[in-house]
Amino acid sequence: MSQFLKNQDPDIYAIIEDELERQTDHLEMIASENFTSPAVMEAMGSVFTNKYAEGYPNKRYYGGCENADRIEQLAVDRACELFGCKFANVQPHSGSQANQGVYQALLKPYDKILGMDLSHGGHLTHGSKVSSSGKTYSSFFYGVEMDGRIDYDRVLDIAKIVEPKLIVCGASAYAREIDFAKFREIADEVGAILFADIAHIAGLVAAGEHPSPFPHCDVVSTTTHKTLRGPRGGMIMTNDEDIAKKINSAIFPGIQGGPLVHVIAAKAVGFGENLKPEWKTYAKQVKANAKVIADVLMKRGYKIVSDGTDNHLVLVSFLDKDFSGKDADAALGNAGITVNKNTVPGETRSPFVTSGIRIGSAALTARGMKEKEFEIISNKIADVLDNIEDSALHAKIKEEMHALAREFVIYHQPTY
Repeated sequence: MSQFLKNQDPDIYAIIEDELERQTDHLEMIASENFTSPAVMEAMGSVFTNKYAEGYPNKRYYGGCENADRIEQLAVDRACELFGCKFANVQPHSGSQANQGVYQALLKPYDKILGMDLSHGGHLTHGSKVSSSGKTYSSFFYGVEMDGRIDYDRVLDIAKIVEPKLIVCGASAYAREIDFAKFREIADEVGAILFADIAHIAGLVAAGEHPSPFPHCDVVSTTTHKTLRGPRGGMIMTNDEDIAKKINSAIFPGIQGGPLVHVIAAKAVGFGENLKPEWKTYAKQVKANAKVIADVLMKRGYKIVSDGTDNHLVLVSFLDKDFSGKDADAALGNAGITVNKNTVPGETRSPFVTSGIRIGSAALTARGMKEKEFEIISNKIADVLDNIEDSALHAKIKEEMHALAREFVIYHQPTY
């Protein structure tokens, strides 16, 4: 880090240094987090942070946007190449705002939407009653069955009853492949718009390691971090020109003002990394490492929702245990392993306590860890869970995990 911040604001500098130490020493296994590259961070910290650029390339409301136009157009072009689509809006500040933009563009207040239940692996913005998506629109839900998987015939039955204007497919805690073609059949059956939120799996989709939502879905949103490993932000894509125009108007001036050009520049850098052949190697390793987590924990006697994983995450259920997801989250944190508590199908506890944890492989894979390291870590996770109240053991494991973590840097240009 440069000396400018240290000299001008030592308090903030010290906190950032503490966070760098935390990220370096702890094993980051939150499924929605990742480590981006120095090039992405450099673009985010560039002079484009000074520039207002309301509007779109060659249609701005401010002068001096000629370079902002070039940056945004490059980001759009790379996004379209990466995901095989015709139109992309790279201005959403987050995945949640991208989803809000889709609804704003294609729905009227109180229109019906059908999304995945939050406690079954969905997302707040898929119609949860505490989210604006569930307050502005009439939201209904499908979920997973006792085997932890989506039953597409059941979804069709629900869709026929609800008759939604829009169906949301995608999840934040679903470990199996999503069958977008099946969802297309369901949407066609009830005359609904099909909207895919691929925020969690976008990096795998880009690598061909998960089926693509195109050409099945009418509109697609994603974050640009998580498995894509870019800057924190959102994006909306479509092949439909009419929908693209509505999306553009919904984002600006509908729900956002000036775009964050420095973040768009970082998105473009990230997409450039995703387009390289090495990205496929990374995505394959992400899946292989997640499988190790699931396999080890199942061998150690822990219930894995859907009995495995097809992607980057594993959902562990403690419905049959005396401790909660909150307990496990805290104990693992004390052992130097960062995960997050998560609701599970059949949830009996509150969302603040939960009966499960969600574990992801993307961030540690970005640090260069492979099956060998993940087997060690997964067994340590099981050791902590087996001895949930043994703080002395947790402290010992923390030392071991810190030592392992320090063997792998967190910020480097991707080579995989």
